[in-house]
Amino acid sequence: MEKRVKVLISENGAEFMQEYGTELEQAGMAVTYTERDGRQLLDHIESDHPDIVLADLFMPRLDGIGVMKACADKKDAPRFIILSNFTSPAIEREVMGSGASFLMVSPFDPGELADRVLQVAAPAQTSVARHEEPLEIQVTEILHQIGVPAHIKGYHYLRDSILMAVRNPDIINAVTKQLYPDVARKYDTTPSRVERAIRHAIEVAWDRGDVDVLTSYFGYTIHTTRGKPTNSEFIAMISDHLRLHMKSAG
Repeated sequence: MEKRVKVLISENGAEFMQEYGTELEQAGMAVTYTERDGRQLLDHIESDHPDIVLADLFMPRLDGIGVMKACADKKDAPRFIILSNFTSPAIEREVMGSGASFLMVSPFDPGELADRVLQVAAPAQTSVARHEEPLEIQVTEILHQIGVPAHIKGYHYLRDSILMAVRNPDIINAVTKQLYPDVARKYDTTPSRVERAIRHAIEVAWDRGDVDVLTSYFGYTIHTTRGKPTNSEFIAMISDHLRLHMKSAG
């Protein structure tokens, strides 16, 4: 009989358990819950020996980063997926650098959460998880360098759009018909709002960004005669840059 993946979650609210916990259980996982408290979470990790821990980034007494650091030297330490309703490039760097397999920023789909847990837990897929983490960090770093603020919706839409384009270059030829609708479904919004938010994010970056950084990624497109790149140009150029980098690194 195949061993069930043991998942420990630092959240025991009825709404969370019903919406997300049910999805995890239906995916075949053994799910337990504890208070949203870092010290209690550590105690349960010690006693329950979970395979995967879903920990809130911000918790009383000890935050998610502190919990990961406390477990870093433990034999058979669990893998961590950190959950947060807020992020920034600095937070993402610290979370991933502290040993998280993924940082998931709400709102996220219950099915997506289950997929992430299975991806982290499955031995055959650990190489995929390790490959995706640096890619997400690279996208975050580039958006930060360019000057896209992390608190606006367009930042998250851009990040997901670039990740999609890196993994599926053909999606650039179907921005309106496929890319915007895919991002919209993830965030429970409309394709037109995704398009507007991305355009706004690019405009903000062009107003506040470092010209040298912009030139290094976009070259001629930043000249006043040419104007800023379109949404699809922006996504295509960053995704091409990342794909070439990955190819040379491989």
